[in-house]
Amino acid sequence: MKQITQIGATVEEAVLLALHELNLTRKQVDVEIIQEAKKGFLGFGSRKAQVRVTEKQVEKPSTEQEFKTEPEEALGSASILQEEQSQSIVDTKISTISTLDESPAIDEIENVEEQEEFEKIDYTEAIKQAKTYITNIAFQLGVQDLEIEVEQKGKNINFQLSSEKAALLIGKRGQTLNALQQLTQLVVHQHIKRFVLVKLDVGNYREKRQQSLELLANRMADKAVHTGRKVELEPMPANERKIIHHILADRVDVETYSKGEDLKRHLVIEPIR
Repeated sequence: MKQITQIGATVEEAVLLALHELNLTRKQVDVEIIQEAKKGFLGFGSRKAQVRVTEKQVEKPSTEQEFKTEPEEALGSASILQEEQSQSIVDTKISTISTLDESPAIDEIENVEEQEEFEKIDYTEAIKQAKTYITNIAFQLGVQDLEIEVEQKGKNINFQLSSEKAALLIGKRGQTLNALQQLTQLVVHQHIKRFVLVKLDVGNYREKRQQSLELLANRMADKAVHTGRKVELEPMPANERKIIHHILADRVDVETYSKGEDLKRHLVIEPIR
């Protein structure tokens, strides 16, 4: 049975984050609201929502395999000073909003009815505002030649960014891009009153990052087996931990689990003796 206690700016946000972390749908879990969110007054007395999400007990065949689930470098190069300035701008923006691990991943469209329901939503204004927001942030990062292509399908909105200064948009190991994606998702939700999944990419960085994670996962797993000691990876967002979990799920010589809280949450690879 999977269970997680999660916080968020709202109850809905906390539940979505928990579903992503557990890789389950809303129908597969029970939700207990531990604490409602409170705005406070003039910045004082505010608090986040807190929920406990538990996987529902379901009879499973004994032969069914249970998999562990959990939701390289930037293109080109930039000076250390540019990178620090870029991250500082994004950190300033994101500090005014609740800290999220990563934009929560949601399951793909499950049926035709749901697909049609999302197709009825007018995304025009939300996409327009999101593009304006991304452009403004990019300008503050020193990116003035930004081009944005948008693809919307069902509840997924993909923003493909391109610039000669792509490295400034990506940041160290995608930190700037992840933060910008999170902020853009919140902007979109201001204009669409239901959850949609926003994804930002620059020059296919996401695909290249996944390839790097695959190499890292197997290299660190081999190291753990060879030394007989667990290997703790650096903190990374939930979607990247999830990638490594899946990559190593079929290996019988190691197990993986997450450790730590919030921005310090990281993945551990431990050999099975």
